[in-house]
Amino acid sequence: MDRRKFMSLSMVAAAVLPASLSAIDFRATKPDTWTAHTVADSIKALYGDIKPEEKGVKVKAPKVASNGGAVPVTVESDIDAKTVAVFQDANPEATVCVFDVQEGGIVDYGFKIKMKKSGTITAIVEGRDGKFYVGNVTLEVALGGCEG
Repeated sequence: MDRRKFMSLSMVAAAVLPASLSAIDFRATKPDTWTAHTVADSIKALYGDIKPEEKGVKVKAPKVASNGGAVPVTVESDIDAKTVAVFQDANPEATVCVFDVQEGGIVDYGFKIKMKKSGTITAIVEGRDGKFYVGNVTLEVALGGCEG
């Protein structure tokens, strides 16, 4: 491929790509979610009064986290999701993150969170079917990073 054709195709791709990616700024649209102190209040601020089904969402974290400053967490689901929200009950503010899932997107997220003490991590998946699904995991955070 000659250089000019490659450059023109690259510019077209660069112009089209941002149009295909979009994200909702949940901090701007749902500010009370980020200041709520309990998981229930955070969920209510983000989604309203919901009754999530306890199926289809896997939350994984170590049983004992040796470092509360970087707890590895994964959230997986086969549900056709619209959003995925993660909450925890160990820190003053309960909301950890909210993902906007593109249509046909795969829910398989891995990230690290900071936890002040032992607690439960909860993930809510908003399905494109209008239903909500929940999964959670409880873990111990070792004080002082000594696993006990």
